[in-house]
Amino acid sequence: MRKIILLTLSIISLQVSAQELNLKELNVKDFFKFGTVYGAVNGANSISDQDIYSVTDGLETSTVKTPFDYSILIGVRKIRQFGYQPKEAFKRGTESSFSDGSTIGRWTNKVEFLFQGELKRQQGGNYFDQKHFVRYVADKWLAKIEYVKDGFADVEYFEASQRYTYKFPKLDGLSLNIGIAQRIAEPYGYDPLEEWLLSNGNLHYTHLALQEGYSVEFDGMGGETYFNPSGNEVATSTEVWEAVVIPEVLSNYTEKKRNELPDQWNYSWIAGFDYYKYSKTSWLHAWGNMMPLHYSDDKNEFSYYNFNGGQWVDYSGGIILGHWFNKNLGVFIEGTYNKYWNRQWHGFSAGINYRVF
Repeated sequence: MRKIILLTLSIISLQVSAQELNLKELNVKDFFKFGTVYGAVNGANSISDQDIYSVTDGLETSTVKTPFDYSILIGVRKIRQFGYQPKEAFKRGTESSFSDGSTIGRWTNKVEFLFQGELKRQQGGNYFDQKHFVRYVADKWLAKIEYVKDGFADVEYFEASQRYTYKFPKLDGLSLNIGIAQRIAEPYGYDPLEEWLLSNGNLHYTHLALQEGYSVEFDGMGGETYFNPSGNEVATSTEVWEAVVIPEVLSNYTEKKRNELPDQWNYSWIAGFDYYKYSKTSWLHAWGNMMPLHYSDDKNEFSYYNFNGGQWVDYSGGIILGHWFNKNLGVFIEGTYNKYWNRQWHGFSAGINYRVF
């Protein structure tokens, strides 16, 4: 919620010169003109059921079932389509809009935006993903603010950047940009289990579990029984304790400790490029961004800057390429790749089409 509030405040505080955007003439209708409000519900099968066999007390069979995947999505977007994008009859939310990740859109001196929330279940995991951004591209500069939350990729951050842009007069479609970026994110790189490591590299997991409220009783004959903080029995052997209970203890502990820490600020230099060239038979859209220098003050004790012991390089990019060799045969390649802190996420698609006439 805090990041959404920051995003809203950034939108309100975004200022441009009067020559480029006449605020007196701006109204709600003009702001949303050419925009699309959409909502959709999608569903599909998840991974198939799996049979698990055990011979501990004779042959026993159990079935692990994964519920079906679903997605409930709602959003509003105002982004001018690139020439290679199909004119869809409806916005369903299942499309791979790789071009949304580009730095520069097709409009100049206009505000483009995307606000999208998606409640979904994927391979048994429940997530509430969000993707919001506002972009303004002027003749010689651009400003973009965005908030991304991808539960399946386990990444969440707020980012704002302000950049100077240079367009090559003799190379149509190519532009370079450089500026500064500000990011807010959870303390990526922080390892709550580090303090529990022993000198030999092993983890003192039982002591950690006892601190978290678990308990163990010994029967005096070499047996033991383990209980959770509620007093319920969770294991009657060391094997089950280590294989089943401890992984859950460690997962809950690390999540709790990370949630106790405040979000961390990070300031970075950012440089990038955008290239777009389109014809009906061939097109190339490519972009890239790199953040090689970073700064974080002493107030951000658990920032990735301190965890990493100094500088590192973050980067992101994408490419959308299509070419028809003739009226029958064509190929396409498209995808994005992102590396922020110690998180990486990507998507791609490639293929060949042959039209039969």
